[in-house]
Formats: sequence, C-alpha cells, structure tokens
Amino acid sequence: VLNLEFLIAYALPFSIFLIVAEFMLGVMLLAGFKSKLTVWGLAVMIILFLFLTWYSAYFDKVTDCGCFGDALKLSPWGTFYKNVVLVVMILFLLARVKDIKAIHSKTVAKWISFIALFFALYISYYVLKHLPLIDFRPYAIGKNIPQGMTIPEDAKQPVYEDTWIYKVDGKDREYTTEEKPWTIEGATFVDRKTKLIEKGFEPSIHDFTMEKDGMDLTGRLMEKSRLMLIVMYDISKTDTALLPKVKELSERAMQDGYEVYAFSASSAEDFEAIKKEYGLDIDLLFCDETTLKTIIRANPGIVTLDKGTITGKWNATDADKVKL
Repeated sequence: VLNLEFLIAYALPFSIFLIVAEFMLGVMLLAGFKSKLTVWGLAVMIILFLFLTWYSAYFDKVTDCGCFGDALKLSPWGTFYKNVVLVVMILFLLARVKDIKAIHSKTVAKWISFIALFFALYISYYVLKHLPLIDFRPYAIGKNIPQGMTIPEDAKQPVYEDTWIYKVDGKDREYTTEEKPWTIEGATFVDRKTKLIEKGFEPSIHDFTMEKDGMDLTGRLMEKSRLMLIVMYDISKTDTALLPKVKELSERAMQDGYEVYAFSASSAEDFEAIKKEYGLDIDLLFCDETTLKTIIRANPGIVTLDKGTITGKWNATDADKVKL
C-alpha cells in the first residue's frame, strides 16, 4: 500500500505474525485474559489499519481487501467502513475495560490463551508445509477450469468514461465525449483519459494459459482425462530439495497413463537447467506467475486434472502420498 519495497522480503513472516497476533487478541478478549493489554493492543492495531485502509481506498492502491482472503471479498471503501465500525466498538471496550472479567478464572483464561497460541502457530506451520485446510479459490478441488473461464453471452459489460483533452485557443481544455471536441474548429487533439465507471462481468478464472514454445495448448490439454501439472511459479524460488520426489512421482504418473508437465512462469533456460540436473523427463508449459500462485500455494506443487476438472492438489512435500 505504501510502496515500501524493502519490506517485500519480510512479507511472509510479517503476515504470519499479524495473523497470529489478531487471532490471539480476539481469543484473549473473549477469555478475559490480560484485558487492559488486550484492548489497547486491539486499539493500536485497528487505528493502524484504519489509516492503511483509508489510504488504500482514497488513492486506489489495491482493488480488494485481504482481511478475509478469498473467503470474502471486500472493496477498499467497504473495508475502511468496516474498520470505522470496529474503532467505535473498541472505544466502547476501552471505556469499559474494567468490566471485562476472566472466563471462569484467570488460570482458565491463561490456559485458553496458551492453547490458542499453540493452535495458531501449528496451523500456520501446517499450511506452509502442506496446503491451506480450506481452498476458497477458483482452482479448488472439484472446480472446472474451462467453466470458470466462460463468459455468458448476456454478461454485463464494463462502463467507461472518456475525457478528451484538446488545445483550443492556445489552452488545453477537457471535454466529455458528448461535447464532441473534435468538431470544434481549430481544436488540436492532446490526450485522452479513460476511467472505469462500472465493472462488467469478470469470470472467476482469467489469465489462464498453457503455452509450449509459443503455442497455446489450453484447449487440447483441458480435454485430457489424466493430466498432471508440476507447478513451479518461479524456478529460482523452487524448493529443489523436493525435486527428487517430484521426479519419482512424475515417472509413476506417466506409467499410469498421465501426461505430465512442468507449469511455470520462468524461462525455458531456467527449466532446462533443473531438468538436466534432476533428470526430469517432462516438458514445460508457460503461464502467468500470479495465476500459478493462485492455483496452488506451493513451489513446487502438484495438480491433477480430469478434462479440466481439478481432482487433486498437493505440496511436493507430500508427493509420496499422491494416489493416482
């Protein structure tokens, strides 16, 4: 939001800390454990997010809120108004903090908080080591990719507004399309600005392609009943220690009648290097990096499909557990 690019390298640990902190503050509030510290912690956090969400919405920095991930999409302004409501609620808690009592006893409240901390840390570790427990994305198991890419014939179209800039009498002036500035005698075109007024229908799956040597194979491969994709969105960041497992699985899959491909946004040269080093007998398909990250939260990750329908997803850590 604030374009602090030097913090990108710390995004993952910071996000884990933030999620665990939010979860713990909520549990501690409900349990009545260290109520004063908890409420002030909530106050500091919500004020910070109130500013960030206002900044994001006002300057149009992001298109949707990440508060609830893919489970619930909120607009930037919707997120800001949600935080305004939370600020009011937390101000009420600050005013009545002395009335917040521990559930049953302070000891019980303490143990509830400790157990919650262990649970939050374990779940964070598990989803990083394997995959998220619940998948809300359009590439979840059971979803059909071609169907997700389909746009209905009567789909709502986006609405745009053009602002035309013409030089008239030596000055740059702005005009709407209805004013037809090109009909003004002596007017000279300078620029045109296009603004999205209202979004049209957007398919749940977009930017999905399966390209090999510049050829789009999406249509053909989506008809395959046994297809396995080894997703490595960025080969330079791939956990290469897992590639021997991937090699063994890919060989087993091909013996069982699967077509197996590496699926990456990296260059063919980068793939050929690891293909040779680890003896991978598979070809490369190219796709957009963001799309690959959306498909599976693992690098490398394994996806199986039956005629475009996703039938299985695994972190390569669990390659030996894949049932074909």
